[in-house]
Amino acid sequence: MSEHMTQPRPPRWLKPMNKVMMAVQRLGLPTGPAMVLTVPGRKTGKPRSTPMTPFHHDGGLYTVAGYPGADWAANARAAGAGTLTRGRRSRPVRIVELPPEQSRPVLRAFADKVPVGVGFAKRSGLVIDGTPDEFEKLAGRLTVFRLDPL
Repeated sequence: MSEHMTQPRPPRWLKPMNKVMMAVQRLGLPTGPAMVLTVPGRKTGKPRSTPMTPFHHDGGLYTVAGYPGADWAANARAAGAGTLTRGRRSRPVRIVELPPEQSRPVLRAFADKVPVGVGFAKRSGLVIDGTPDEFEKLAGRLTVFRLDPL
């Protein structure tokens, strides 16, 4: 494995694209399956919003951090709760981080249910083909959260 595969960084276009996605959401326009999770920042306490693509699996709603060490994941972990918004609809959620052994089947499902996330992981060098087996092997490297209604 090359060095860039061990510590992927977010692509340069990610922050500008996230800002566009959030502006579209604020206009009340749903953007496909994407939603915005807002949690208080762990240092400032100010609301921090991040677009993501939650998906349903085995009766729960889940989301996966796009790369190891994502700031939004650290904020979500510290907050334990936030607001999930799609278009003009918002709902409070409890944010539950899964341990690696529980995240494996969710990561396998992610490979099939979130094509945009698979493409992101390929471009970031986390996976080569985007198969369920490749994603399952990322358990413990990628943060997986269950988003429970409050």
